[in-house]
Amino acid sequence: MKDQDSDGDLPIVRDHRRQWRDCLYVYPVISRRSRGLSIGINLNPEKLCTFACVYCQIDRKSRRDLHGVDIPVLRRELDAVLAEAIGGQIWREDRFAATPANLRRVHDIAFSGDGEPTCLANFDQAVAAVAEGRRKAKLESIKIIVITNASALDTPQVRLALPILDANNGEIWAKLDAGTEEAFQRINRPHAPITLARIVENITNVARGRAVVIQSLFFRTAGQAPSGEEIEAYCRRLGEILGGGGKIKLVQVYTVARDPTEKDVSALNPAELDIIVGTIRRTVIGVPVEAY
Repeated sequence: MKDQDSDGDLPIVRDHRRQWRDCLYVYPVISRRSRGLSIGINLNPEKLCTFACVYCQIDRKSRRDLHGVDIPVLRRELDAVLAEAIGGQIWREDRFAATPANLRRVHDIAFSGDGEPTCLANFDQAVAAVAEGRRKAKLESIKIIVITNASALDTPQVRLALPILDANNGEIWAKLDAGTEEAFQRINRPHAPITLARIVENITNVARGRAVVIQSLFFRTAGQAPSGEEIEAYCRRLGEILGGGGKIKLVQVYTVARDPTEKDVSALNPAELDIIVGTIRRTVIGVPVEAY
């Protein structure tokens, strides 16, 4: 396991609410992985997604009556959050007052919300607005991260967004939770007829042009951990991405950290995650792997 410190046990690190004041789209959180303040961009406040993952912790019974994204509003909210973070006012807010000094920095801006961000028809415009806000705040060194389930990486709006991301220290973090079609359908439960092969192909195509981060969540279902055969099949999917010319910067392996909507889903223990990490490292040579 990746070494953890006491910061990971702080309530401020566990608080990932996607609501800040009266903002519609932008929310700041302290991220354990980022080791600082991550500015979240929620392009799906209506909680629509292409997947219905069994481990998802989002309550989709409660929705906001909001459709589409107003880009000027998104930009104003981002400017406000960045100004308070840079000026230090945000650390006086009750929600962030307990943040340790070493975490009081803006680490990244991440498209991560209540659904799949890349499905937004004007996703490229949202990316351009975030890139401009980042430049205005003189934060050119921080990353723009897109956390995606990879189901829409082959869409026109993503193709338009990729050059903007490439020019602005952008990074794709693509989900890959299964090695077999049966496991993919059971775990990710896509709403449309999406296959694991399409997900792997989408990731490969994007990863040919820039290195991507793979995010993989493993867990117990009804008390059962993933089988060794499933993990080996998962490693073969990583091999397919590399064999197709894709570049993988990092594989992040983790388990459930908050209560999922499906009650028979539970977390793996650190030793079980270590076994998965070891299998990936032995099988997919040369690709860095971290466990959380």
